[in-house]
Amino acid sequence: MPAPEREPLLAIRDLGVTYPIRSSVLRRVTGHVRAVDGVTLSVQAGETLAVVGESGCGKSSLSRAVVGLTPISAGSIYFEGRDITALPAAARRRLSREIQIVFQDPYASLNPRLTVRQILEEGWLIHPDLLPRARRRDEVARLLELVGLDPSHADRYPHQFSGGQRQRIGIARALAMRPRLIVCDEPVSALDVSIQAQILNLLQDLQREFGLSYLLISHDLSVVRHAADQVAVMYLGSIVESGRCEEVFADPKHPYTRALLSAVPVAFPWRSERAGRMVLGGDLPSPANPPSGCRFRTRCWMAEQRCAEQRPTVVGEHGHEWACHFVPVKEEVA
Repeated sequence: MPAPEREPLLAIRDLGVTYPIRSSVLRRVTGHVRAVDGVTLSVQAGETLAVVGESGCGKSSLSRAVVGLTPISAGSIYFEGRDITALPAAARRRLSREIQIVFQDPYASLNPRLTVRQILEEGWLIHPDLLPRARRRDEVARLLELVGLDPSHADRYPHQFSGGQRQRIGIARALAMRPRLIVCDEPVSALDVSIQAQILNLLQDLQREFGLSYLLISHDLSVVRHAADQVAVMYLGSIVESGRCEEVFADPKHPYTRALLSAVPVAFPWRSERAGRMVLGGDLPSPANPPSGCRFRTRCWMAEQRCAEQRPTVVGEHGHEWACHFVPVKEEVA
C-alpha cells in the first residue's frame, strides 16, 4: 500500500497576478498584463522549490504574491492547508512571521538610515510578543554569528558593508522572525560569482539547522541545480515543466527547458555528451498580448497549427509534469 502524500507547507493553486496598463494622458486603464497566469505549485516542508525562467516571465511577481506584497487577481495560496488569501488583514499580518523574503538587491533592500541592529529589531517592534526586549541585544549578536558576520559590527550602517555582507544581513533579518518558509527572490544574482557560492552554502546550512523551506526564484540553472530539490520552469506567466530537479535536468521534456539547459556553460565542452546548443528565435512575446494556444509556439522549432489553436494540457509521470502537444507520456510496458 503506497504511503499517503504529505500535505505541502505551501500550495499555490491557479494563481493569477495582473497589472493594469494605463494611458499616458488620462491614466485610463487600457488593458492588463498577465504576469502570472494559472500557476499551480507546492513546496514541501524542509525542501527547496526553484522557479526558473527568462527575465519578464513573472517569477518575481509570483514571489511577491506569496509574501503578500502584490495582490492576486485569481487563485489561492495555502499555507499549512489554510487559504491565506482569504485571511483578514490582522491574521495575514500575524502569518507574515512564518513567511519571509530575501530580496534580490542587497543595496536597495536595507534602509540606509538604520543600523544593522535597528534593521534586525524592526520586526520585533511590529511583533513585540515574539521576543522580550531584554533578550533582543543577545539575539542580534546570535543572528549575526549565524550568517557569518561579526556581532561587534551591529551598530554599523549598511553602506559600511560589502554586497555579500549586506545579503547576509538580509538573511539575518528574515531569520529574526523565525519563519518556516523563506522566499529567495534572485538572492545571488547581484553578487560576484565567488560570493554567490558562499551565500548559497549559507542558505543550505541554515535550512539543515532550522528545517527551513525555500521558494527560490532564479534565472541561473547552475544555481538551481546546486540548491533545489524541485524545479518549475516558467514561461510568460505559466509553468511549462516541473518535477524533481535531478529528473528535469537529466531528461528535460519541454522544448523551452531543453533550450535553457543547452545554454548552460560546461567546463569542457569537447568532453560533454550533451547535444549542441539550441538558439531560440524571436523575442519574448508581450504578456499584455500573449500568443494563442501554446505560449511558447512563436519561438518553438516544433510548432504546428495545432499549437496555435489549442493550449496544451499538463501531462506527466512519477511527479515529472510538462505541457507540450508533442511530448507524450511513455506507456508502461506490461
